[in-house]
Amino acid sequence: MTATTTETVTDNPVLDAVRAHTASEHPSAFLALNSGNSTFTVPGADGVIVYRRTGRWAVQLGGPFAAEEDYGTLLDAFRGHVRDEGLRLVGIQLQRADAERYAKLGFTVNQVGASWAVSLGEFTLRGTKFMQLRNKISRALRNGLQIQEVDAGDVADAIATIDQAWLGSKGGAQQLEFLVGQIGGEAQAHRRLFVGTIDGAPVAYISYSPVYGSRAGWMHDLSRRIPEGSPGLMEAINAHAIEVFRAEGVEWLHFGFTPFTGLDASHELDGHSPAFQWLMHALWAEGAALYPAQTQLSYKQKWAPDLLIPEYVAFDGPQASLPGFAHVFRACNAF
Repeated sequence: MTATTTETVTDNPVLDAVRAHTASEHPSAFLALNSGNSTFTVPGADGVIVYRRTGRWAVQLGGPFAAEEDYGTLLDAFRGHVRDEGLRLVGIQLQRADAERYAKLGFTVNQVGASWAVSLGEFTLRGTKFMQLRNKISRALRNGLQIQEVDAGDVADAIATIDQAWLGSKGGAQQLEFLVGQIGGEAQAHRRLFVGTIDGAPVAYISYSPVYGSRAGWMHDLSRRIPEGSPGLMEAINAHAIEVFRAEGVEWLHFGFTPFTGLDASHELDGHSPAFQWLMHALWAEGAALYPAQTQLSYKQKWAPDLLIPEYVAFDGPQASLPGFAHVFRACNAF
């Protein structure tokens, strides 16, 4: 068995694994290719586990991206590896299929949020429910917004300008990592980037990552805008991308994971922690300082998503762990 930290490359076995092993239907699986992730493999087993070490914790992204016959082998070996290293294990963004398996193995598993998806086959912005969205898009276009799909290498300075302005408006916040996509590197060949300009100046962008499985398509991933820019920038860029995707026959647009959203008692598994369940609801109501979940969800709901996908956190042991949950955010560089 091996645990390694590697830079993202297009022929990385992680890419092969997230493409081939889609039984859990993980819409954010491509995040496994982020640079800085560590991978765990077992000789002869078909699949990988992706994680980051932070403090005395190993924070795992999803379940094993593995063939069915090797899923348990990888997970058992990884649990042993983590313990041998003197670490504790927490898994984040597990899908329902993963969550059920982890719960049977003695993990404490709770819903931690949800991701959202829009079926593009019959999607249209016509109708009264999209009136406000259409108005925002029209305003951005009247203000001179031009939208183009570009090669990331050709617009590095523009991306840096937008990022600097956006992070500056957040009080010098750090770039989030791990559960958020990246721009650049060899994996960029598999992403798509749409940039908006006004009078030639970059004002906003959205990066889309591929999604594999039965709901294959694209995930609305990393997005930034100039804080003082025109209203409707992000909406206009996403609407443009949707029309491009629809013309290509893409069936799904995913909006990614938002913690503390989509919470419902019906999503919880037997053996979940009621105290942790209460905490997630409290963070939805009052946790904007930790993560702007309500703002994020408001943007996603503008597009009338067809599908809510519950996502889970799993603690290796009989109890949920607040330090373990905090280390998820540490792995993301949130604090």
